[in-house]
Amino acid sequence: MEDKKTLRIGLIGYGFMGRTHSNAYKRLGDFFPELAYRPVLKAVCARNEERVKAFADQWGYESIETDWKTLIARDDIDAIDICTPNNMHAEIAIAAAEAGKMVLCEKPLARTVAEAQPMVDAVEKAGVKNTVWYNYRRVPAVTLAKQLVDSGKLGKIFHYRANFLQDWTINPELPQGGEALWRLDNDAAGSGVTGDLLAHCIDTAMWLNGGIKDVSAVTETFVKERLHQSTGEVQKVGIDDACIFHCHFDNGSLGLFESTRYARGHKALYTFEINGEHASIRWDLHDLTRLEYFDHRDDSVVRGWRSIHVTDGDQPYMDKWWVPGLSIGYEHTFVHQVADFLKSLETGESCSPTFKEAQETQKVCEAVLKSAESRSWKETGVDW
Repeated sequence: MEDKKTLRIGLIGYGFMGRTHSNAYKRLGDFFPELAYRPVLKAVCARNEERVKAFADQWGYESIETDWKTLIARDDIDAIDICTPNNMHAEIAIAAAEAGKMVLCEKPLARTVAEAQPMVDAVEKAGVKNTVWYNYRRVPAVTLAKQLVDSGKLGKIFHYRANFLQDWTINPELPQGGEALWRLDNDAAGSGVTGDLLAHCIDTAMWLNGGIKDVSAVTETFVKERLHQSTGEVQKVGIDDACIFHCHFDNGSLGLFESTRYARGHKALYTFEINGEHASIRWDLHDLTRLEYFDHRDDSVVRGWRSIHVTDGDQPYMDKWWVPGLSIGYEHTFVHQVADFLKSLETGESCSPTFKEAQETQKVCEAVLKSAESRSWKETGVDW
């Protein structure tokens, strides 16, 4: 076997996303052996030395750091993978780019458009490879949906609708802030469900259906005050617990989006549906290997929704895994993103979504929040 080129990874953060990314790096070589590059788990960084050491031992990282600046300065690191709370993304990404490191950043890119812009500028000025982990693009059924839309099978698109529903914050005693609950702290997260959940929906929507022109939104914070773990004081809650918005896409279609953490009975219900002139498609994260498809051009006696089980080798990514009929899951989407990133190192192409592409999602998120605040329509990408 010819020698592989190595991509030496420096991971920052050991939470949930740190685990999903680490798993992806470790599984990659077994299922994508044809790639010229292989990831090497060189170092993981976090402030708590004891816990980061345990994480490194569990996942097979060669070394640890407790200061991300020290990690970036190391000569034996090629790529920085940012799995920190949102408020740290910009400073780390800019420093990594200026040091000539490739940057892989968890979503959303930043808390605001203004915070994201210097990140885009930094990676483009340095000319370093970059990508943002909007992993749902790499669900094989979602990638198949992209192929169907691009093929023209749906015809002119009229409607796009999506939702992302959870219920884990329905507890007024749940504190905000701190290591596990930073998503409830506006200073750390930048927003609530808009940046956390709707960002996924928006990224997928624009990938499938093109740009979003303007939005009209409503948000709600159901629990107005929570104890903050860092201060020990009861403080005003600044995030949005729920958000509903509708929009116009650049292609003339209408969009309808909803996200909440107050939908009892839903842990991670993410769905989308696209209605076109000739056909419609819909997808549900709870049944992620299936894509539902309706084609009005079918003979009337057999016309109806069909369920496509996306496990065959001629469907996206599935030739890398098992045999037809056997499913893969959530964790494989991250393996696919690593594979696409490593392939981009061979081809010289970008690995979508890049920082610049992810900034477009940031612009829509910001327009949504501004619209809800002003109770008026807002165009995306406008500096209010």
